[in-house]
Amino acid sequence: MERHVQIAEGRELLAHIAKRTTALADGVYRHNVSDYTSPEQAALERETFFRKGPISVGLSCLLPNPGDGMTHDWTGVPILLVRQTDGSLRAFLNVCRHRGARVAEGRSERAQSFSCPYHGWTYGLDGRLVSRPADRAFCAGADLTDLRALPVVERHGMIWVAPTPGAAFDVDALLGDLGGDLAGYQLGGYHHYQTRVLRKPINWKVAVDTFLEAYHIGVLHAETLGSILYPNIFSFRPFGRNLRLIGPRRSIDKLRDQPEEGWDLITHSVIINILFPNTVFVMQGDHVETWHMFPAGNGTDESAMYISLYTPEPALTDSARRHWDRNMDLAIAVVEKEDFVVGAGIQRGFYSGAQDHILFGRNEPALQHFHKSVKAALGLPDPA
Repeated sequence: MERHVQIAEGRELLAHIAKRTTALADGVYRHNVSDYTSPEQAALERETFFRKGPISVGLSCLLPNPGDGMTHDWTGVPILLVRQTDGSLRAFLNVCRHRGARVAEGRSERAQSFSCPYHGWTYGLDGRLVSRPADRAFCAGADLTDLRALPVVERHGMIWVAPTPGAAFDVDALLGDLGGDLAGYQLGGYHHYQTRVLRKPINWKVAVDTFLEAYHIGVLHAETLGSILYPNIFSFRPFGRNLRLIGPRRSIDKLRDQPEEGWDLITHSVIINILFPNTVFVMQGDHVETWHMFPAGNGTDESAMYISLYTPEPALTDSARRHWDRNMDLAIAVVEKEDFVVGAGIQRGFYSGAQDHILFGRNEPALQHFHKSVKAALGLPDPA
């Protein structure tokens, strides 16, 4: 985040604290409960967002070295990402062209090739079929069929992939001015520390909603985040379909006695970016968290997500690992044991018939923006 942006956002947050105000939408938004329960909308979301994309995968440091590979199955499409010998990144459908078996599982380091476990067809890092056993017996002279490539882009130290072969996308256009923020974090120098996986009985959008307002901090998180963050205070900025929320830590009051030119807003706030549609990027001052939310199964009320923690320096000592473990444990504990417990009750309540819509207040502009963006991307009418 550029210095002038930190100063402007810092001024706004300090003013909100002094006046006991927050960022506001123009009005209250009535949001259809069916957005979380409709099988038809869920199917449209899976097709539009997760089978076509593009989606954010995580930071580039997930694959730091040539030959490093990882599989990604969260969209419902089997994907293989591979760091090439020249340092570039390529993506493929993780499907052998012979009988459709997977050619890779999980993560690999400094691999030379990927081999199908069924019949041993072997593919190079660039996806080319380089050998197959008993070639003469199979069919001498038959075409060697390569893995199907997927479009993948790295920008600002992050990875985006589209699960559809032949698709094209422009990350810079998708991010708009938010790209400047991401570039300023210098994510190319970060290191992957840990990734954890959660599955919850909630719609994937309920999982995203958790991060989109500070109204609940003083109640649900009174004993956890309430001592760290100011409740119901934040700044909000839309960037196309993406958005940014900045919540002030209680330590931000120290900035009042410092020259603005030296303000470090990142240390005294939590910065939440939604990389549309399903990635929550959190700058936590001394580290980065990413939350990637996906629908699970073919229904409406189950989600799967992976949460990754990235550090500016590699964790090489026991004390460093204990520090980052505590950070990861806190993030998971607050969201899983507080937010998602309430979220599961919300999801069950959606099926009760108690209401056909819920309300997003004026002090919840990020929720309003996110769900309006979902509607627009799906080509559905906005009830407001």
